Amino acid sequence: MNEFESVEEAISFATKCNFQNDCKKKLSGGCVNDAYALTGVDGRKFFVKTNNLNFEAFFRSEAEALREIHSTSTVRVPEVLIFGKTQTLSFLVLEWLTEYTSTIDGFENLGRQLAELHMIEQPYFGWHMDNSIGSTPQPNHRSSKWVDFYGKHRLAHQFGLASLKREAFMGGNTLLDEFGYFFSDYSPTPSLLHGDLWNGNVSFDSNGKPFVYDPASYYGDREADIAFTHKFGGFPDSFYHAYNRNFPLNPGFSQRKILYNLYHELNHFNLFGGGYEYSAQASIKQLLAMIP
Repeated sequence: MNEFESVEEAISFATKCNFQNDCKKKLSGGCVNDAYALTGVDGRKFFVKTNNLNFEAFFRSEAEALREIHSTSTVRVPEVLIFGKTQTLSFLVLEWLTEYTSTIDGFENLGRQLAELHMIEQPYFGWHMDNSIGSTPQPNHRSSKWVDFYGKHRLAHQFGLASLKREAFMGGNTLLDEFGYFFSDYSPTPSLLHGDLWNGNVSFDSNGKPFVYDPASYYGDREADIAFTHKFGGFPDSFYHAYNRNFPLNPGFSQRKILYNLYHELNHFNLFGGGYEYSAQASIKQLLAMIP
């Protein structure tokens, strides 16, 4: 990716139309990147993320994920205009989508669209590049076996990061040795996942139609996406009903949901500390109690 003198120059390059900034408004809500609404003198408006120069690879992977989700013609995502760097920062420029209030019908549409995304079978577990979950590096080495992939590149990876903070979760090693129990009668096929699907990464346009953003995509078990939608307040019932009408979940999901959300609890502990240590430890204890 070329280096630009400014984000405005990059937008001009991407759109083949000179862009002169008229208003730059910082947006709230993000905890990793700085985000801005950039409006030109000609009225064009763009969503811009910025971070330090070391973050360019993460913006590249986010752009790749958004483009791949878009290519499925299922769930709507913002169009990627360009990503790159200046001498002082890295950036990602996206289509501006004005957010409106969510609706029951909107969540129902999202459930159906996500099922359609997940029904597209992918060739392996992992992805063609590593990315990040928040600001945590997320390894995506290709694998033919989901249990091996999830054990090594999700749970063990997060436990390893926790150990760097001098935190050893009681029962963590036992869980890594035994968690294949949860897949004794379930063998998932690879689906393209959003990877970080919670309420904060879902919105709706003026017609009530859903769109998603901030992906941490890879090819994995679709249940991992659905599991995280239950965190932080969950989604309305209309979402889950629509998803299950189109692509019913396996009966063992209620147990694996805890296993999949443990990954996010560990990641939140590694990022933010605090009470996430206790929620992760409680999940480990709950999972171990399920194993004969």
